[in-house]
Amino acid sequence: MITQSSHTTPAPAPSEQGTHHWILTLEIPGRAAATQFGTWNPHPGSTRLDVFLAIRQKITAQYPELANATVGFFSLESNQL
Repeated sequence: MITQSSHTTPAPAPSEQGTHHWILTLEIPGRAAATQFGTWNPHPGSTRLDVFLAIRQKITAQYPELANATVGFFSLESNQL
């Protein structure tokens, strides 16, 4: 199984919600897995689902073979400590 990890930082316009840190693992059992992470600045009114779908689309555009992969892990939290 191939596991790829990388850091990506999509850069939507900053918003009142602030920066969020995300981690997403997509996998095709027995064939491939990819874990990526980065930061995201949600647009005003964005939901967690909106951000998840946008991040997943960005990753699957980069790795089309993961378009039908299952989600092994997803986390989205405020980047403020």
